[in-house]
Amino acid sequence: MYSQISPHRAHRVDFPGRYGTIAALRAPAVGDDSMRTTVLLVPGYTGSKEDFAPMIDPIADAGFEVVAIDLPGQQDSQGPDDEALYRPGPLGSVLAELIGKIAADGRKVLLLGHSYGGLVSRAAMFAGAPVSGLTLLSSGPSELPAGDRRTVLEVGEHVLAEQGVEGTQRLNELRSQQNPAYAVLPQELKDFYRTRFLKSRAAALLGMGNGLRHEPDQVAKLARTLRSSGTPCLVVCGDSDDAWSPAAQRDMAERLDADFAVLPGVMHSPNTEAPLDLIATLLPTWRAWLSS
Repeated sequence: MYSQISPHRAHRVDFPGRYGTIAALRAPAVGDDSMRTTVLLVPGYTGSKEDFAPMIDPIADAGFEVVAIDLPGQQDSQGPDDEALYRPGPLGSVLAELIGKIAADGRKVLLLGHSYGGLVSRAAMFAGAPVSGLTLLSSGPSELPAGDRRTVLEVGEHVLAEQGVEGTQRLNELRSQQNPAYAVLPQELKDFYRTRFLKSRAAALLGMGNGLRHEPDQVAKLARTLRSSGTPCLVVCGDSDDAWSPAAQRDMAERLDADFAVLPGVMHSPNTEAPLDLIATLLPTWRAWLSS
């Protein structure tokens, strides 16, 4: 079973950021680092750097440096108290600054954003991030559409505003206990989910949730940005994604003139559900980008 507690060789590091430190897991490329390329992994709403734990070693083994981050306000990263600063635009500006620091010594950066992290990653492109390739993983063209995930988000936001992070976590646990799949999870993983959520800043949860409910369709703007910068793009999702539909993501890819890949039997988190299948899709594309 792959999960956020899967073992890996990365070490915890902290990058200086606009609001304090940005926490990350960093693993050097194995062997020849002649590509001088860093794969930067950006998590989604309520996520963290550990969401990419199963992917770190295989990507490093393929010759890429790996950096997986907590966005500001997530788990171990510091963040502001202003909810508005957690919308994709402001976070994208912070992410662009980090990418600039990584690329300052001539390294290339391949940026991958998962779910809400995809919205933040495209905002980083708008902010001029020096990116050599963009991967949007299980992310959409605009706000989260109607469905179970949006309903849970809206209910959770009301509880968060009234009862804080701890009250919302109690609701999360009650809801999770009704899911048979949750009952068989290792206790260590359940403890991780609980601790991670409780370490999240309330402003970050509210601000990102607001972003998920109100983000406009900016695909045309991203397409122009990609064309003008000459940045290639890949859109990847599972065929059972229950956030943004595969059809919506395919349409987004077509509008971006991007490559598109669907992983069979996978829902919203290929990075933990089927990391090896995901990596088998990513690596040939990334290598083709770097060789062109």
